[in-house]
Amino acid sequence: MKVLYLNGPNLNMLGVREPSIYGTLSLADIEQKVKKKASQSGIEVEFRQSNHEGVLVDWIQQALGQFDAIVLNAGAYTHTSVAIRDAIKGTGIPTVEIHLSNVFSREDFRHKSYLSPVCIGVICGFGAESYSLALDAIANFKKK
Repeated sequence: MKVLYLNGPNLNMLGVREPSIYGTLSLADIEQKVKKKASQSGIEVEFRQSNHEGVLVDWIQQALGQFDAIVLNAGAYTHTSVAIRDAIKGTGIPTVEIHLSNVFSREDFRHKSYLSPVCIGVICGFGAESYSLALDAIANFKKK
């Protein structure tokens, strides 16, 4: 199984940007932990990050036929991007939406996700562990 991890705007700043909310691990640190766990399960993972909405849309579309699932931390685009939503829906690739923080305990605008209705599930509030939990969720989903 191949899983594509896509990360949106500002996630390249993990470990530096508001560590009290997003933690002290960098995206590279998280990637390393997920890749170790994935290799133990025989799952291949690839991580990508972009601050640009169109690049994320392109990657979702290009994943068709290349990846079995997507884990998506779209950052702020979660709450604004119909384009990313349509790309997920259009490809039909099982996608898990993740967030480091509990978006429901934060500002009201973060409570609305354009992506959740087209994803197989949402994981939020577990910090960097959200990335690993998504891997477990996909493995279990694919067994069905």
